[in-house]
Amino acid sequence: MEASADTLFLDRDGVLNRHLPGDYVRTPAMWEWMPGVLEEFPRWAARFRRIVLVSNQRGVGKGVMSDEDLSRIHAGMMADILAAGGRLDLALYCTAVSDDDARRKPNTGMFLEAQQLFPDIDAESSVMVGDSPSDAAFAGNCGMQFILLSPEAVS
Repeated sequence: MEASADTLFLDRDGVLNRHLPGDYVRTPAMWEWMPGVLEEFPRWAARFRRIVLVSNQRGVGKGVMSDEDLSRIHAGMMADILAAGGRLDLALYCTAVSDDDARRKPNTGMFLEAQQLFPDIDAESSVMVGDSPSDAAFAGNCGMQFILLSPEAVS
């Protein structure tokens, strides 16, 4: 990645925090940072003009957790990032259950929403970091580079 890269798009579960197979991070107490990720935020902040979270959060749509639960989790995440000297410019998430929802990855709705807020986002010089085929497809659908973060890479 070059020093003047445009926007870093990050998935959440399995990239920023440990994924809970068969469950959802439903409370701040269930949140556990992936090893070394929090410490990367200051470096990402220096390298990218923007850092945007794009996360499917189907647990809200299923009623397993509320929007307020998700807000509390993200408030804790943001506090940690700021305390580490980093930043997150925008947090977008889709709570829809249906894969057909325009905002649900791999569909491009969250990218288009970010582009409405930051019209100068350049997809070709942006990067998506994710851990799933839907993250890879999202990056491809948006015209971004993709970096796969595999569980083995952080174990």
